[in-house]
Amino acid sequence: MGSIAKKGLQQYLMQLQQHPLRTKAITAGTLAGLSDIVSQKLTGIQKLQLKRLLLKVLFGVAYLGPFGHYLHIVLDKIFKGKRDTKTVAKKVLLEQVTSSPWNNLFFMIYYGLVVEERPWVHVKAKIKKDYPTVQYTSWTFWPVVGWINHRYVPLQFRVILQSLVAFCWGIFLNLRARSMVLPKPK
Repeated sequence: MGSIAKKGLQQYLMQLQQHPLRTKAITAGTLAGLSDIVSQKLTGIQKLQLKRLLLKVLFGVAYLGPFGHYLHIVLDKIFKGKRDTKTVAKKVLLEQVTSSPWNNLFFMIYYGLVVEERPWVHVKAKIKKDYPTVQYTSWTFWPVVGWINHRYVPLQFRVILQSLVAFCWGIFLNLRARSMVLPKPK
């Protein structure tokens, strides 16, 4: 590894150790932003929509990073940090029936109301139509990530792994959210 990359990684790991919540929040925000840039390009947006990008970064910094940070701490406390197969299965199940539905619903509400500035009636209709598909897709994808995360990844790195995977998931959600966009009211 090049000396610049190695120093950067060392700095990052030091920040993660000294300021875990802040580092995870910034990481989640950065990856949410990068995910949005890729999504914008994939959907054919020629000029980068900076307001949308900043709102996605804000979502990562203010919500995704902190939520994941505390969720993993709570799960480790509930299950006493165990990583055996039975405990990991319980962690993944608990995560999938609580935080997964909430995170997907919250993202869809945030995206519709804040990012797209749509009225609640339109956001509600979109959620009613698309949420079951989004959640079902989530349940076919995220349990595998959760299993790997809880079984093999140390606590301090779990949010980072989730943020990296969420980079791809965010692209899926963005493409899904934009695939059936209702015309913006005038």
